[in-house]
Amino acid sequence: MSTGTTDAAGVVVVGGGQAGFSVASTLRARGYAGPVTVFAAEPHLPYQRPPLSKKAHTEPDELRVTLVPGSFYGERDIELRLGDDVVALDTAARTVRTRTGLSVPYAHLVLATGARNRPLPVAGADLAGVHALRSLDDALAVGRALATARDVVVVGGGFIGLELAQVARARGARVTVVELADRLLSRALSAQLQEHLRRRHEESGVRVLTGTAVQRIEGTDRVRQVVTSTGSLPADLVVYGIGAVPRDELARDAGLAVDDGVLVDEQLRSVTDPRVSAVGDCARHPHPRAVGPVRLESVQNAVDQGATVGRRLAGQPARYESLPWFWSDQGALKLQIAGLRAPSDDVRLVPGDTPGRLAAYAFRDGRLVAVETLDWPAEHLAARRLLERPTPVLADELTGTTLGGLARARRATEVRT
Repeated sequence: MSTGTTDAAGVVVVGGGQAGFSVASTLRARGYAGPVTVFAAEPHLPYQRPPLSKKAHTEPDELRVTLVPGSFYGERDIELRLGDDVVALDTAARTVRTRTGLSVPYAHLVLATGARNRPLPVAGADLAGVHALRSLDDALAVGRALATARDVVVVGGGFIGLELAQVARARGARVTVVELADRLLSRALSAQLQEHLRRRHEESGVRVLTGTAVQRIEGTDRVRQVVTSTGSLPADLVVYGIGAVPRDELARDAGLAVDDGVLVDEQLRSVTDPRVSAVGDCARHPHPRAVGPVRLESVQNAVDQGATVGRRLAGQPARYESLPWFWSDQGALKLQIAGLRAPSDDVRLVPGDTPGRLAAYAFRDGRLVAVETLDWPAEHLAARRLLERPTPVLADELTGTTLGGLARARRATEVRT
């Protein structure tokens, strides 16, 4: 889809995901009148990624994940070029070059290139029946395979792997999750809550093998079994998600500073070139809630960073300080996270008012910095409200109460005063 022109220099967005869409839509919403061009490597209209690992079984023929209708772009004079990815940047000339040979000038460039799956480095990973899960086409292929799969091996116990494991269980398959680390979600989730999450998955019928390495995948024409460090697993479908690598090659090749992502400042401008910004999964940025620069992979981060850059380019600059939050629907389980936890933070596990509801409060120097909840949406929302306010939540305030209780007590105090 193409509207408008690429002759005049304006804002060029490289990447048609949620972050890139957020930049372009915010520019127009905030009154930016110059040319806006978005290059999307995939042939699909910009779409949501979170449903890809959650709905492959419910919508096997067509995942309805498009962000907005195609008419949205033409109505706002946004030139959307699908299936034509940018292959080179010239920051001196301020131009981008695409795979089809198109050269486009820019006044400001926004890199929203996202991340790609880390490849599975074992023999047999190229057999039929072995899938990554990153793109819409990946999800559609996995959804079709789930129609007949009976023995599913999920390699990687991260968010995508655990979501897909429950999808496969819902289709009636026997499911095994193989994780190299000694626990699931080892980087994202506290050990205290992780044990409860694992137990819930196992109670649903998912077999979980931690501390287990995949050594090779065997089969003739298609996958037949997965050989691990603890034994062999029958498999007619293998889906892997063992981490993501930021797509920062364009920036690196153009001489921009990168370090597991494009390095940007508090307003998401490249530390090398202020006429270049980076947003979403490909950006490594400072954050007032983080210990050192961070690279965050979440819808909230992509949308809020894109909006921050869009507002800045429309004349409303601000630092990026949004509270990070995240959710993962794993079958009937709802895992939600607010804030940023560091490995050295103190964690307190708090039971909810009904069985199965749990929260993990993370404290740093006696102040609440992050909250993880399992099947407790109200506590997650209370955490977001409290963490977004300038008044800190102290550990002593949560003795004998929950965040929901503390929020109600604070509101009552505010009413009285």
